[in-house]
Amino acid sequence: MRILLIEDNLPIANAVRAMLEARKFAVDVATDGVAGLDYLLRETYDAAVVDVVLPGKTGFEIVREARAESIHTPVLMLTARDAVEDRVRGLDAGADDYLIKPFVEEELIARVNALLRRGDKPVSSVATAGKLIVDTGSREARYDGLALDLGTTEFRLLEFLARNANIAFSRAQLLARVWDYDFEGSSNIVDVYVSQLRRKLRVAGGRDVIETVWGVGYKLTA
Repeated sequence: MRILLIEDNLPIANAVRAMLEARKFAVDVATDGVAGLDYLLRETYDAAVVDVVLPGKTGFEIVREARAESIHTPVLMLTARDAVEDRVRGLDAGADDYLIKPFVEEELIARVNALLRRGDKPVSSVATAGKLIVDTGSREARYDGLALDLGTTEFRLLEFLARNANIAFSRAQLLARVWDYDFEGSSNIVDVYVSQLRRKLRVAGGRDVIETVWGVGYKLTA
């Protein structure tokens, strides 16, 4: 799971990051509102923890602008202000939950986990992209009716790309979403697996199914 933390107070940011990483979350940290919004718009996160008072843009502005761009990442807002109107303002802006500083570690983790559960959506066991069908229920992948013989990681990568067809992902994004937090190797591993998938797709008649997007990474074209 990947979390975005937007907090300008470095001791608090470091403490919250340590709390989350101790639970095996991958954490990106932004220390101002402008950079935080940029992260939220460009990257893919399972949840975001956003301070209200930030340089550049407030937490309210970040959430409001992200929602206007159809970013539905669950957001937990942090604030030192306990006024009801501030909490209402944050929720009206599009935040999902509110936590008052100071807080204890257990409550922060519990609220983040609640957001992650709330953000879960039923996902079909079958992902279809053009002639490609990936069935997680039977763990089968077919291109134009022909079965693909895939290893576990190849299958996960192809499933992710199929569910997000026509969207370009960087190597770092693919590492975070397919290999997840515990992977400590090089981003070159993405190139290796993409090459293997391309070879197996070509055997089944699928040419140029996974495209290289120069300066970005890869996308699967439906």
